[in-house]
Amino acid sequence: MHLISTEPATGAMIWSGEPGDAAAEVVAARAAFPAWAALPVTVRAETLRRFANTVRARESEFAELIARETGKPLWEAKTEVAAVVGKVDISISAYMERTPQRKHEAAMGAKVAVRHKPHGVLAVLGPYNFPAHLPNGHIVPALLAGNAVVFKPSEKTPAVGAMLVELYREAGVPEGVVRLLIGGPDEGRALAGQPDIDGLLFTGSAGAGQALHRQFADMPHKILALELGGNNPLVVWEAKDMEAAAAIAVQSAYLSAGQRCTAARRLIVPEGAKGDALVDAITRLIDRLIIDHPLAEPQPFMGSVIDNAAADRLEAQFARLVDGGGKVIRPLLRWREDLPFLSAALIDVTEVQDRADEELFGPVLQVIRVADFDAAIAEANNTRFGLAASLVGGSPKLYDRFWAEVRAGVINWNKPTNGAPSSAPFGGVGLSGNHRPSAYYAADYCAYPVTSSEAEIARGSIDQGLRDPNTIEN
Repeated sequence: MHLISTEPATGAMIWSGEPGDAAAEVVAARAAFPAWAALPVTVRAETLRRFANTVRARESEFAELIARETGKPLWEAKTEVAAVVGKVDISISAYMERTPQRKHEAAMGAKVAVRHKPHGVLAVLGPYNFPAHLPNGHIVPALLAGNAVVFKPSEKTPAVGAMLVELYREAGVPEGVVRLLIGGPDEGRALAGQPDIDGLLFTGSAGAGQALHRQFADMPHKILALELGGNNPLVVWEAKDMEAAAAIAVQSAYLSAGQRCTAARRLIVPEGAKGDALVDAITRLIDRLIIDHPLAEPQPFMGSVIDNAAADRLEAQFARLVDGGGKVIRPLLRWREDLPFLSAALIDVTEVQDRADEELFGPVLQVIRVADFDAAIAEANNTRFGLAASLVGGSPKLYDRFWAEVRAGVINWNKPTNGAPSSAPFGGVGLSGNHRPSAYYAADYCAYPVTSSEAEIARGSIDQGLRDPNTIEN
């Protein structure tokens, strides 16, 4: 089936191509792996530094492609390209820190050594919301460790995926070491099921992550790193500056049109006047947000969601909240039926019974009012997910309690839920991941430790459990 990618903001075709063959790509990567793994890590590191320079040289072209294919504003696409560049030096530092070679003395002049080996061929499945930065966050550490990679970009952003691989090859990464697999869910399942991959690194939805976990259930020898979504809480409590709190809430909920796994989905506020004041401040900001084509001037705060199917799903989810008793503060509006531009929506769901614990992957923020901080903590944890959480306001003591009691892999204070630093580990618990955090800790799942007891001279003796040789009859 021919694959076509269109610009969300216009509907114009941006790229087309044929689906690839997962088995053939794995064979090519397997053939290239030994020579790449045999190179000194310093050589691999220098190759990846050339990749960073290659991306810098084509920054404008790459950013415009990302903006056009995802619908995100150009300014945001530029920050994504900068993250692709920055990932190289961060990954080199992380690899040296997380996987160092160590030796220490043992008895009788022996030594105990710890070194690390690459797994072999790793599959990488990328998402559409950050189609360069997020797969690159798996690929760079994997290559640095000596693995070969088969990368399948999202079928919604194949053009960005193709350019990313082109940039690796332009920088001198051997063609067999990074393979590009174009395709949709069928090709993704085929790649995950290839017997000759040694692991799979995935960023995407919880549902897809659960399917992969089931697929890998009888293959515990293969590494599986899952970076999934979230139903993330933002708690505003005892905030002294309502305007600042509102800005943090808007940034948390609506950046990237809400298409970030770390976006705030639930805003938890106190009942009464303080909650009302915050909601009023947020609505004033929402009413000022510019939503437009990614290359428009002035630059918009946010663009479209990825496609019409995503917009349709969000409209249906929002309608269910309204039908369940949600009070609309700002509606979810669609500018045109044939394009996926959505407004920033705000809805009070305090009285909604049996709210679905799901990730609304778009510009929808749900307000929940609670009586006290105990209830705020309980509501924050009222989810099967556990990716990001943030507290705005309060004292250091209150934040210490929030940090200790909230279940999440990213917990912030007076900062948005999104925008996690690449210089720290990133990942979640529950339905948000499988305890293999990426970013700075990606080195941990791209190589495995090997422990060696070593001596230059063989010495062996058995001191117990042997009969006296003089008593053995011939």
